[in-house]
Amino acid sequence: MTDEEQGPGRGRTDTAGRADTTADTAGRTDTAGRTAATARTDPPAHSGGTGEAERDDRAGSATGDGGEEEWASRADRAFRAEARQWLRTHLTDAYRSAGGGPGREHESVAVRRAWERELGRGGWIGIGWPASGHGNRAATLTQQIVWAEEYAAAGAPGRLGHIGEHLLAPTLIADGTPEQRRRFLGPIARGEEYWCQGYSEPGAGSDLAAVRTTAVRDGTGCYRVTGQKTWTSLALGADWCFVLARTEPGSTRHRGLSLLLVPLDQPGHVEVRPIRQLTGTSEFNEVFLDGARADAAHVVGGEGEGWRVAMGLLDRERGVATLVLQIGFAAELAGIVRTAVARGADRDPVVRDRIVRQWAELRAMRWNALRTLGAEGDPGAPSVAKLLWGGWHRRLGELAMAVRGADAATGPEEWSAGRPYELDHDQRLFLFSRADTIYGGSDEIQRDIIADRVLKLPRERPADPGRSGERG
Repeated sequence: MTDEEQGPGRGRTDTAGRADTTADTAGRTDTAGRTAATARTDPPAHSGGTGEAERDDRAGSATGDGGEEEWASRADRAFRAEARQWLRTHLTDAYRSAGGGPGREHESVAVRRAWERELGRGGWIGIGWPASGHGNRAATLTQQIVWAEEYAAAGAPGRLGHIGEHLLAPTLIADGTPEQRRRFLGPIARGEEYWCQGYSEPGAGSDLAAVRTTAVRDGTGCYRVTGQKTWTSLALGADWCFVLARTEPGSTRHRGLSLLLVPLDQPGHVEVRPIRQLTGTSEFNEVFLDGARADAAHVVGGEGEGWRVAMGLLDRERGVATLVLQIGFAAELAGIVRTAVARGADRDPVVRDRIVRQWAELRAMRWNALRTLGAEGDPGAPSVAKLLWGGWHRRLGELAMAVRGADAATGPEEWSAGRPYELDHDQRLFLFSRADTIYGGSDEIQRDIIADRVLKLPRERPADPGRSGERG
């Protein structure tokens, strides 16, 4: 897997024009998708996952620090009570058992789409937006965290609409026209339309400015978009894709780019091909565009402003998203600790040391996220956060295998020709987390950004001066 597009350590760009784009792996920017995948009922027998008792350990316990009283105002407590009651009333067993999340996006898609509409009717989609007249609740930063905690504690399913809600919608609010906001925000807030992100291409992953997809006006008020996008999360079920393409013939690097909103239901002009992953599932896809139509009125920020708009979109992940991610991480760690105790692995001093290290590092991540919550002007904060959680989660997957011992190599079911590749929760965690230090900008890219934008270190001279896209 390359340093590709989607989710939240969303894209950063260095001063040489490189961008690390992210993989929307369903939930990295999502206020719920990740957590729901890791704090759901009926966990696999090996995982020691979250059940009824654990779902009552709400609020601050999810992130391992202090509970709601350390920061909650009276309004926050009232908001928590409302969110908890709404989930108790509307989250049926059918929804709760729908699954989803990284490595499991294939599960119960129809049920999860119905759940998105349920969330929309309740006003719970777009709570991070300003009050927009689209039925969404406008919540403070702390209330967004409260909602994520309650959602995870209730065992709700992985979200399907987070790319539209957390990436496109804020971009339209910041850079879109009033007509674009009227057309697209409502369907997103109602859970009716789903989006994917068309940034990365073969040869244009970390070096996003190397995009070659073109968009040419056809004289009918439309563009014709031609090119290939790859590592496009959730494209198979998406209705629309926001596509970075060249609208200025002959342009290079970050000049001449535009961000276009492209409908995907265009037989003969749009083809989506799933990419099979280590987990056996296909969250990521290739998207082939062959003269796909995009309305000229659906260019976000104006023609030629694509680089600026794209970088703003990729920079929307901040402390809230990181804190939300940690809720799911805490649930996963708690399940691994229970498995270690049940199997006696906790008697191994090396395993105990690894567990304590994971716990301590999770607390450090929490405090770092709180430090940067709502902050602006810290160019290294997103890269530091991505380095911290990417490595931490990968090591957690390795720990999950270690506490299981040899049993970790066996599947949850007997092999059969009809189901040749079944994985349990821990195995899926181990395999999927191998990519955590790669997608969303690899560790190398993040360190490069910190070196350049924070430490102001001298730029590395390119090995081949004729190559484009290198630092220097």
